[in-house]
Amino acid sequence: MKTAPLPVRPIRLDEIKEARQRIARTIVRTPLIRLELGPDFPDIRLKLENLQPINAYKLRGAANAVAMLPESERKRGVWTISAGNAGQGVAYAARQAGVPCMVVAIETAPQAKLDRMRALGAKLILVSYDVAWKTLEDRQYPGAEGTFIHPFDDDNFIAGHGTMALEILEDAPDTKTIIAAIGGGGLITGVASAIKALKPEIKIFGAEPETAAPAALSFQKGSPQVFENWKASFVDGAGGQSVFPRMWERMKPVVDGYIVVTLDETKKAMRLMAEKARIISEGAGALPLAAALTGKAGQGPIIAIVSGGNIDLAKFSELIA
Repeated sequence: MKTAPLPVRPIRLDEIKEARQRIARTIVRTPLIRLELGPDFPDIRLKLENLQPINAYKLRGAANAVAMLPESERKRGVWTISAGNAGQGVAYAARQAGVPCMVVAIETAPQAKLDRMRALGAKLILVSYDVAWKTLEDRQYPGAEGTFIHPFDDDNFIAGHGTMALEILEDAPDTKTIIAAIGGGGLITGVASAIKALKPEIKIFGAEPETAAPAALSFQKGSPQVFENWKASFVDGAGGQSVFPRMWERMKPVVDGYIVVTLDETKKAMRLMAEKARIISEGAGALPLAAALTGKAGQGPIIAIVSGGNIDLAKFSELIA
């Protein structure tokens, strides 16, 4: 059944604070660690969302969205669309709530992500990237049953992600800049909504790979754009084919700028985290560190959000070799 989206509105600080209470028993309050790089580098700290139970930040939004469903809708079950992390988040939250879950999943997603969605009890419908992207706009898919939870354009999902910002400010009150990878835009919207309400002087930057950078292009042109030269890469959790107009409306008032990084810079950032801090990050999780290392975000303190660590280990080893 098609669900019409509600009008776009700002996400309020009180919603984010309430979400924090609501999801506290489902998520981990993740650590913030300093990356020791020496005096020639910016002061960079890593927010380790790869340490969530599903190894990705999406659990925050999913747990809040599932918890906010009225009883009647829970009974029908839930479904979402995902390249892996949102699907795991919704499946994990649904399993905890005793709710059936279905995921329209991108067939080229890493096997590790597909296996884990199934292990969490989700029924998968495998589709191509293009079909999944269209389904995100249509909000319906033949055979997908239950209440649809949009993996980024959903107020409750976004408020859940905003809880991360409250932790960042508690752990690093001297923060000057926060960088988040952009896929759909839900993570950066949530974090920025909390930050701009509490400390508007902190700069918020989005990071995208050169092969898929529609938000940076939209920022340059002043309106939501399609990225014509989109290419699939190992950065499967970020970098869309386009910026949805509704998400552009959400990001525009709260994001200060966008940094595009190369795939090589992203691999180097993955390697650096593994070497210096023993952290396994997926491609999307390394984009903010890669962006911080370009120098375009200043000297810091910069918080780079390591959004996830869901990557096949063989693939990870090959990329950092």
